[in-house]
Amino acid sequence: MTGPFEKLKRSLTKTKDNLLGKISQVVLRRKIDDDLLDEIEEILIEGDVGVAATTRLIESVKARAAEQKLSEGEDVIALLKQEITEILSRKDSPLFHDSDKKPVVWLIVGVNGVGKTTTIGKLATTFANEGRKAIIAACDTFRAAAIEQITIWAERSNVDIVKSQSGSDPASVAFDAAKAAVARDADILLVDTAGRLHTKSNLMEELKKIKRVVAKAIPDAAIYSKLIIDGSTGQNAISQVQVFTEAVGCDGIIVTKLDGTAKGGVMIAVAQELGVPVDFIGLGERLDDLQRFDAGQFTEALFT
Repeated sequence: MTGPFEKLKRSLTKTKDNLLGKISQVVLRRKIDDDLLDEIEEILIEGDVGVAATTRLIESVKARAAEQKLSEGEDVIALLKQEITEILSRKDSPLFHDSDKKPVVWLIVGVNGVGKTTTIGKLATTFANEGRKAIIAACDTFRAAAIEQITIWAERSNVDIVKSQSGSDPASVAFDAAKAAVARDADILLVDTAGRLHTKSNLMEELKKIKRVVAKAIPDAAIYSKLIIDGSTGQNAISQVQVFTEAVGCDGIIVTKLDGTAKGGVMIAVAQELGVPVDFIGLGERLDDLQRFDAGQFTEALFT
């Protein structure tokens, strides 16, 4: 049976080829100079690492190479690994805090197609396996298929679900689910939300309303907005985080579909530009394909 690290390593193969594979080729039998660093910079930007993170990486390589008196191109790999680990580690954060009262509420947001519903099912399984009682709120009432899908995941995960008919008021479902979470002594309430209404402003207002209603139902609840982004979308993920953060905040990110994409470099861009912790990463469709993000392991898998 493949262990979590081996799975991570295998899932990052295309990203690794896109970044480290190309960099390894250009540094071969070269000296560290401006031409080499320009080529590496181009590879990083094309690999969705982002301008801000790329600039930091190149400046760090220059400074550390001078400080350590390194001149061989191959030395760049170790310097990049060290700096990428630091970038990814700076926003490590616990999922739960000692001050949180039961039930903790996770408002799961994101555009359609990023894997919100699937991720909620995996989260419910993860928490159930840890001995936490989870309840799912099916608040994406604008798509009948969403309610059906989240119900199937709830059954697979063996957790309670609160839902209503397609077309019902999402905030009303959220209110009922919040009250049920209190009554059933749940540890965590996972709120599925819509990813598309007729306009962006409609969607954001709906999310704000759900958050207000949950706060009204459980006045002392810790409510966290968790944004799901699709790792295969590359730099588009950055703008999505900014839009959702303006509406309901963003306390953590879950990056899905990292398996099979060459755009996993966006993880570095997210960490550098947004200052929001990455909580989990999705590496496939199975229930156990959601992993707690670990900066050290992620970098090790990328460079091994």
